[in-house]
Amino acid sequence: MLKQKSFHLPPRDRAEEHRAATPLELMFDLASVIAIAAAAAGLHHAVAHSHFAEGVMGFFFSFFMIWLAWMNYTWSASAFDNGSRWFQIMSMVIMFGSLVLAAGTPAVFAGEALYLALVGFVIMRLGLVALWLSAAFGNVDHRSMSLRYAAGIGMMQIYWILIILLLPAASTAITWAFLIGFAGELAIPAFAERDIRTPWHRHHIVERYGLMNIIVLGECFLAVVMAINSDGDWPSLQMLQIGILAAVITFLMWALYFNGDEHLGRDELSHVMMWAYGHFAVFGAVAAAGAGFAVMIDYADNHADLSETAASLSVAIPVAIYVLSVWVVRDRYWLKGIAQFLMPTCAILVLLAGAFFSEHSLILIAIVLIGALILRPTLRQQK
Repeated sequence: MLKQKSFHLPPRDRAEEHRAATPLELMFDLASVIAIAAAAAGLHHAVAHSHFAEGVMGFFFSFFMIWLAWMNYTWSASAFDNGSRWFQIMSMVIMFGSLVLAAGTPAVFAGEALYLALVGFVIMRLGLVALWLSAAFGNVDHRSMSLRYAAGIGMMQIYWILIILLLPAASTAITWAFLIGFAGELAIPAFAERDIRTPWHRHHIVERYGLMNIIVLGECFLAVVMAINSDGDWPSLQMLQIGILAAVITFLMWALYFNGDEHLGRDELSHVMMWAYGHFAVFGAVAAAGAGFAVMIDYADNHADLSETAASLSVAIPVAIYVLSVWVVRDRYWLKGIAQFLMPTCAILVLLAGAFFSEHSLILIAIVLIGALILRPTLRQQK
């Protein structure tokens, strides 16, 4: 039987040396990426059949719910994970909720009632509330902050339940209600940490976000496999080209993020929140790029109902968002002078390649990203 003290989560030491991601956190990422894969699959099929608005909105809503729970858990674990059985059990409860949410994701894209996705989201959030309450009992200095987190998450969860149960699915009203809910969710940390900060560990957080970026890049690798295996035997020259270029672009996206520059270099709450929230676009763009590669494969295989330009933009838009998002969360703080304009310029060039050179867009996107990697060190040295 669990001892009473097991339910208390005291704060971790922010100066702890050699803090690294735990096997439990890696399994949590795996559960999250299953849900992300379901959202990316919905985007892929919607865009391939020219249901652009439905696909983008469905992906945005479902990905936000997945990312939000992942982010909340990641920061709370960085501050209060004590390795207890209680923490492990609650983590697994949240993981199970993520899997239920994944099972309910198709309804988001079909315009149906979101009851199953809601159940998964409720399970995830109840686990998070339990962890914050445990943190409140674990240390008196962080009690008020932890209680505000628990209260904020709990109140927002009641809000989500009400709008999904009371408003018609796929309506304008629920779209606006979702956007209001997003704003409320993003305001919780500022509300909770107005007088004291969570004792999160910088190196640990940076590692956790980097690992999540890597695992979401796996969505792009799935598309590479689809291209190479599209004909069930040896791929055609066209499919082989798509597979190779998709792999190259994926590797370049990885290289742009993991280039040795420091992430989360400031401790101010505004900077921390921008970095943390900005990764919503980073991770979402990676998953959407994987869906875009799959759309291009369907188009090349005559299984898609859209134009060549639309298929090309299904890759170019998320890659451009990724490049610009990396600039927002990191590069604009580190690069000076003309180097400040490198990543935004690359994002524009990627969009132009997709919009006006659709037949050769993948190779042009790869060339732009290679240019960014080559020019970045040189431009950074210039004042």
